[in-house]
Amino acid sequence: MPKDGGIGASSKRREDVRFLTGAGNYTDDINMRGQAYVHFLRSDIAHGTITNIDTAAAAAMPGVVRIFTGSDFEGVGGMPCGWQVTDKYGQPMQEPAHPILAQGKVRHVGEPIAAVVADTYEQARDAAEAIVVDIDELPAVVDMKAALHDGATKVHDDLDNNLCYDWGFVEENKDAVNKAFEDAAHVTSLELVNNRLVANPMEPRVAVGDYARGTGDSTLYTTSQNPHVIRLLMGAFVLGIPEHKLRVVAPDVGGGFGTKIFHYQEEAFCTFAAKACNRPVKWTSSRTEAFISDAHGRDHVTKIELALDADNNFTAIRTETHANMGAYLSTFAPSVPTWLHGTLMAGNYKTPLIYVNVKAVFTNTVPVDAYRGAGRPEATFQLERVVDMAARELGVDPIALRRQNFITEFPYATPVAVEYDTGDYHGTMDKLEEMGDFAGFAARRAESEKNGKLRGLGVNCYIEACGIAPSNLVGQLGARAGLYESATVRVNATGGLVVMTGSHSHGQGHETSFAQVVAEMIGIDENMVEIVHGDTANTPMGMGTYGSRSIAVGGSAMVRATEKIINKAKKIASHLLEASEADIELKDGAFSVAGTDKSVAWGDVTLAAYVPHNYPLEDIEPGLEETAFYDPSNFTYPSGAYACEVEVDPDTGKVTIDRFAAADDFGNIINPMIVTGQVHGGIAQGIGQALLENCAYDENGQLLSASYMDYAMPRADDLPMFDVDHSSQTPCTHNPLGVKGCGEAGAIGSPPAVVNAVVDALQSAGKDVTHIDMPLSPDRVWEAMQ
Repeated sequence: MPKDGGIGASSKRREDVRFLTGAGNYTDDINMRGQAYVHFLRSDIAHGTITNIDTAAAAAMPGVVRIFTGSDFEGVGGMPCGWQVTDKYGQPMQEPAHPILAQGKVRHVGEPIAAVVADTYEQARDAAEAIVVDIDELPAVVDMKAALHDGATKVHDDLDNNLCYDWGFVEENKDAVNKAFEDAAHVTSLELVNNRLVANPMEPRVAVGDYARGTGDSTLYTTSQNPHVIRLLMGAFVLGIPEHKLRVVAPDVGGGFGTKIFHYQEEAFCTFAAKACNRPVKWTSSRTEAFISDAHGRDHVTKIELALDADNNFTAIRTETHANMGAYLSTFAPSVPTWLHGTLMAGNYKTPLIYVNVKAVFTNTVPVDAYRGAGRPEATFQLERVVDMAARELGVDPIALRRQNFITEFPYATPVAVEYDTGDYHGTMDKLEEMGDFAGFAARRAESEKNGKLRGLGVNCYIEACGIAPSNLVGQLGARAGLYESATVRVNATGGLVVMTGSHSHGQGHETSFAQVVAEMIGIDENMVEIVHGDTANTPMGMGTYGSRSIAVGGSAMVRATEKIINKAKKIASHLLEASEADIELKDGAFSVAGTDKSVAWGDVTLAAYVPHNYPLEDIEPGLEETAFYDPSNFTYPSGAYACEVEVDPDTGKVTIDRFAAADDFGNIINPMIVTGQVHGGIAQGIGQALLENCAYDENGQLLSASYMDYAMPRADDLPMFDVDHSSQTPCTHNPLGVKGCGEAGAIGSPPAVVNAVVDALQSAGKDVTHIDMPLSPDRVWEAMQ
């Protein structure tokens, strides 16, 4: 029977009441007395030298408060990068300056050149259109490989070239890997593109800056996944504001998918301008602005090779990737194609030797950073495509080849420096075969062929690393911040709890699932637990939400803080019950003495904590509030197996997904309904990448897909009903909840399953097609068939 509440129950999301009734409080809902509005004049040229900016006419227009240009920010810090990568030669990456407003040059379409602050948004926009900017256009650097040629135009004149870093991992494996390829019985080689994407959350970015003259305090309201990190980066490295004088608030946030992790220029500008203009300053992104100012995702070009012995055992993997950084380094950009990608190249397989090379390249395009999965989808796509291709070349069953090479003993130390603690890859594949009715596929294919369609079946296995940690390790790898999480649990005198967490929710259901954990530990109703997040003024320092870290890291911090609460409450209960503390048990919201019928209710103990008339103060302090910081000892490693069935119209190349099954191992599950929703959303995004979405630049650096007229987002009729199962559970061994994380899985596992299915469909018709780059649009598929 399903549970009524607590861990494992499908409790309805409490936050949905306000969202569905229009009572949410998003950043754009925040309007302050006397606020002004800002409009950014953005470059429509990808690369050029600014020779003059004439603001005279604009400054004289009605309502204009002030116009800012890059010269107003001389002496102000630029946008910081939060991760430094060291290349294979031991040298630090090239790290160019990233100004708030362009200084001297523009380096991508959409870069802000000037900002107009006015009484109304319309006045700000009209005045921005009156600014005259003279730019001497330079050749745009768009193609990553061409950008590295000798004599190529440089994106940043003060750098040696357009190479951010040349990273090799694991470098000491390189010679042994090359030898394994020389000795291999079979080598499969594949070149592929992981297409550039725009995250497109429902809520565009918004920033509202405020300054209090009386106290000298600055406040930023922003659409962010990690307000504490924004406060740290903006205060310490950009504007020089002490943390105790800077508050960052991220209220309800309508989706993030990674694109709201980063510290953006508009946030720093609004905070700076509020003080300079002595009034609140607000910016709300338009959809057009989002396409040319939000960090993009993916954009890798890779050659991957797989070596096998005569018995079809994997012996080595070798990859070479060009990863686009765009014009500047976004907050976590350098880590995505390196430590979040290279460390996952073992996948689910016991390949003994792996070498990964990544060349990160500057181009005249929008900066690229983490997007749902961040490095792990790129690694999985490469690996699962080459494994599928190897099976076809060898004439063996793709599932059998995977099973033969699965890791089966845990813990397992991979050759790319991570250790999987638990997993059951055969188990998830068993569940997938049951869900997918593979035995009935031949009949379904025959039926499709009767109707003039080609049917294909694609499978995929994935593993990802969530809850990136520990801090001492990532510090050695270049992270410039810790990756712990925090929680403060405050118990009121009447027994209710307020849990303040450094994690942040932007759609994941934290207010529900976090409350389930604490309620289960104490044995009280979930409605007695309130979750507070998103405001640096009333939450402990935390690293925010990304990388499926919330329950594994943030939840573990809550467990530790709640354990402290329970331990202190037991001291109080032991005094009230006149018993030894060692004999006190907590169950179903009551403290009892083991082996007796003596008990005292949770509420009586919490009241006694604040009315300490009857316990010895020398032993127990009044009050009931505890804080805990949790720094994980390892990543968590969710895994799964996915299957996709498609029909392809041979006359048009149109791909229709008919069936999709997902079997995932997320460790212990807190709320099955929320987990299912997360998987559904991830699969939808992965299918969007596989079939529809693509950022296209022309040779001049113009974004050709800068609106929904040209950038195809998946809609309901592009997707089938998903068959999702997460009953295969191998709990994580190193966090107190045994959880692994689920938010990115669907986006990782679905793209290769879709592409594998389309290739299978075309080959069933005798087409000599081994690969098609995403997105598999009708014209690409039709052209491949010809």
